[in-house]
Amino acid sequence: MTESEVPVFVGVAELEKWLQDAPEQVRLLEIRYDQKTGGTGGAGHLPGAVTVDLATELARSDADPVEGRRPLPDPADLQRSARRWGLRNDSTVVVYDTRSGLSAARAWWVLRWAGLQRVSILDGGLQAWTAAGHELDTEEPGIEPGDVELGSGGLPELDADAAAALAARGLLVDARDAQAYREGHIPGARNVPSQGVLGAAGTLADADEVRAHYGLAAADAAVPGLSCGGGVAGAFAVAALAHAGVTAPLYVGSFSAWSADPDRPVATGAEPGTGEEAP
Repeated sequence: MTESEVPVFVGVAELEKWLQDAPEQVRLLEIRYDQKTGGTGGAGHLPGAVTVDLATELARSDADPVEGRRPLPDPADLQRSARRWGLRNDSTVVVYDTRSGLSAARAWWVLRWAGLQRVSILDGGLQAWTAAGHELDTEEPGIEPGDVELGSGGLPELDADAAAALAARGLLVDARDAQAYREGHIPGARNVPSQGVLGAAGTLADADEVRAHYGLAAADAAVPGLSCGGGVAGAFAVAALAHAGVTAPLYVGSFSAWSADPDRPVATGAEPGTGEEAP
């Protein structure tokens, strides 16, 4: 399986084929929002899947608040974790979660940023897997340590100044839900919730719908930067756009980093021009 054959989102049927054709190459990671409390974890996982904690393994907890709620992990720490998960340089990694796909998208973004090319998100997550009639496993898999080599800088990022510049041009998207946006956001950011590209079954809309959702229906439309609260919903938006053929940068620190800086202004209420009343 070559890099060009690995989509950003993979369906259950295609994943089944990958597991049949090259089971030794595919590594499954179940991304849990908070391993300590169970978070997105359930009563089982895809057979062979390793559980990964978003808060402690896909983010750093010792950073200054102005770096945000979930700053990127140190590449050396991430590499140690990834080797523990059994990842190799030639692995095809499929990440999933048990809810909306946002946590899985954070894992997709971090691994792609770290230089791993063949990473896909299971479209619809664990629910899609069980809806297709597949069983779950409750046993911890025996994983042989991997030898993957990871770095940084594999995906485009925004810092606070770059995010502010895009917001001033109306080109910064806040991917949180409307209520979180109204409670506080970067001035000038547009509210385009990530959940809007998910269907009733939790699977991603088609490419045309995704591009239209983010205001990119026209071929010459300017590509926005993505932000959210702490780099999770925004990562999903970046992944959805990538699946639709659009490369967009992510402000990893997002509003949690922005609002921790007393020199940064904060806007509240509905997006101007929406006709909504501020709370």
